[in-house]
Amino acid sequence: MRRPRASTIVLGLLCLMYFITYLDRVNVSSAAEGYGTEFGLSKTQIGLVFSAFAYPYLLFQLIGGWISDRFGARRTLIACGAVWATATLLTGTAHGLMSLLMARLLLGVGEGATFPAATAAMSRWVVRAKRGFAQGITHAAARIGNVVAPTAIVAVMVAYGWRASFFFCAALSFAWVALWALSFTEHPGQHPRITEAELAALPDPGGGRAAVPWSQLFRRMLPVTIVYFCYGWTLWLSLSWIPQYFLHSHGLDLKQSALFASSVFFAGVVGDTLGGVVSDKLYERTGSLGRARSGMVAACMSLSLCSLVPLLFTHDLYLCLTCLSAGFFFAEMTIGPMWAIPMDIAPEFSGTASGLMNIGSALAAIISPVISGALIDKFDNWELPFAVSIALMGLGVAMASRMRPDRKLQYASDRVV
Repeated sequence: MRRPRASTIVLGLLCLMYFITYLDRVNVSSAAEGYGTEFGLSKTQIGLVFSAFAYPYLLFQLIGGWISDRFGARRTLIACGAVWATATLLTGTAHGLMSLLMARLLLGVGEGATFPAATAAMSRWVVRAKRGFAQGITHAAARIGNVVAPTAIVAVMVAYGWRASFFFCAALSFAWVALWALSFTEHPGQHPRITEAELAALPDPGGGRAAVPWSQLFRRMLPVTIVYFCYGWTLWLSLSWIPQYFLHSHGLDLKQSALFASSVFFAGVVGDTLGGVVSDKLYERTGSLGRARSGMVAACMSLSLCSLVPLLFTHDLYLCLTCLSAGFFFAEMTIGPMWAIPMDIAPEFSGTASGLMNIGSALAAIISPVISGALIDKFDNWELPFAVSIALMGLGVAMASRMRPDRKLQYASDRVV
């Protein structure tokens, strides 16, 4: 049997990390019926629990991106993994709203730098022509975490209680940290299984690290951040409230709602994988990063918002399932091209650039679950939050043409840190 290439091993480790981090994030929504009932929480309070991790998560996008560019993805992800695993463990020991919020805040600290650090690793370990695929397949692994979470967490809850679901996820997280520490090397040339042919195909790591050109980088990434906020609103609305949506809006029981939620999230798995492949194929055929990245994002966001519109006019269970699945599928098709854009614009600062972009999603993670929960509490309407998603997807379409991944960042490179 042919042994896997070193770059395949690295990509597999990152896929596993994305899976576990999203399992750790969304298990809190799947377990909400358990701790919400035990602690007597309102929908608004549950929304606060959903969004609490996003406050430090937002802050650590920028800090974590810079740290991963400065000190490397290996050390960054070892430290982050230890923190997020501990936070997941502590969530299972919570005894009320405040302890839940504190554990979720710590989770945000631990997971804040993970995706920027992973992007920094990919900038060294993935060839340019495969960046869309690499970002798509890792995020597809994250969505598999979304698919697994509702059914797996509910199964653990039914058998052992909601706390046990967090202990299970914490054990997976600690195991990944050990595996990453033992298997990953910062530079491909240091990996014991790298071949000369594989090394020659990978990007040139260059010399010393130039100082981050903050003002130029911020200006270039601002449109990308806005577009990603628009996408992130729908993402966090879906991850936070779709299990509860089927449970309460359509009167399903806990197991049925978990199954329907998993069906929606599985559409995201397919969308993530397909989006990265299509983006790379477009680039291969046209040679245009504008079409392969910005154009594809605009098209997929348009299809996503069109898919969600019928939710506002129907309450048929299976039609709503179809609309949510299609909307999530097309939204997730934007992931591959979106996460490739920081590497296209600023390959030397891909960790920092992707952190700037992911601030948009982190901000949406703070606002979307809380506002959505407040709208549900006030109007007793579970479809109303999706009207906000439709409007923001429209804004994302309008802003997509301003991202310009075809224009590489220009900066003075005379300073080295």
